[in-house]
Amino acid sequence: MDPLNKRRIKLFLAFAFGISWLTALVIYLTGGLLNSPIVIESGSITLAYILLASVYMWGPAIANVATRLITKEGKNDLKLKLNFRKDWRYVLAAWVGTPVLVLLGTALFFLLFPDYFDPNLSILTSQLALSGSDTSTASVYQIVIMQVLYAIVASPIMNLVSTFGEEFGWRGYLLPKLLPLGKTKAILLQGVIWGVWHWPVILMGYNYGFDYPGSPWLGPLAMVWFTVLVGIFLAWLTLKTDSVWPANIAHGALNGIASIGVLFLVKNPPVLLGPYPTGVIGSIPFLLIGILVFLFAFPKEKIRPIISAN
Repeated sequence: MDPLNKRRIKLFLAFAFGISWLTALVIYLTGGLLNSPIVIESGSITLAYILLASVYMWGPAIANVATRLITKEGKNDLKLKLNFRKDWRYVLAAWVGTPVLVLLGTALFFLLFPDYFDPNLSILTSQLALSGSDTSTASVYQIVIMQVLYAIVASPIMNLVSTFGEEFGWRGYLLPKLLPLGKTKAILLQGVIWGVWHWPVILMGYNYGFDYPGSPWLGPLAMVWFTVLVGIFLAWLTLKTDSVWPANIAHGALNGIASIGVLFLVKNPPVLLGPYPTGVIGSIPFLLIGILVFLFAFPKEKIRPIISAN
């Protein structure tokens, strides 16, 4: 195994955080996420949305490339190849397993907090009524089923570009560089770093808003909890296949179905808990998978880091 290269890790993190956090500063100074100016009238697309999608989320990928250029690491081990014949099970786990984990977390939240569950799907029903569509129970539930199926089948492909910026950076570059610490430490540390990287947008209301108890401090901590748990799953996919594509598929699937719980809400939920996977209860299935990963997927190991200055 290669030695722990502190210089490359620090350089990568400087680029990843620098690019993304400077972008967050621009978003904050131009109105934040809520009051960002609209730049494309036809789709009500804001400056914040464009900057998030095109710069902030791509900071880690840009950092991967920039670090390789500066340190002359080149195209070594980009993790852009995938042996589908050998690793199709991991692709399937990413594609289908991720939505299943999200749905289980959503169901668990409503099981523990039934007062928030709306079997009549009032939000969706009212939207259909405004558009003049059929609002019968059968029709409404049929739409929900179709949305779930669409999220499972299409979201991993539709979101490949938007999630690649993170996966090519965190799992494609940082995770392998941390492996001399041992798999357990490397996986947990990349999850923590990934969560902290989200903090500027979380503080601007992303994912949790502003009205939750303990705002604004508990939201960033909840995000770290979430990224550590999901990061275990994504790291497992990456290390087992030596490719970023399964993790990228899983990340796309997660983004596509994460908000499915909103269809069943009768009132505003305690977002720090659920029903979304970014809540503590919504993330419990990922916690259980993470425990299984550490218990069975990787052998226990003790690796003393050998530090290199190159």
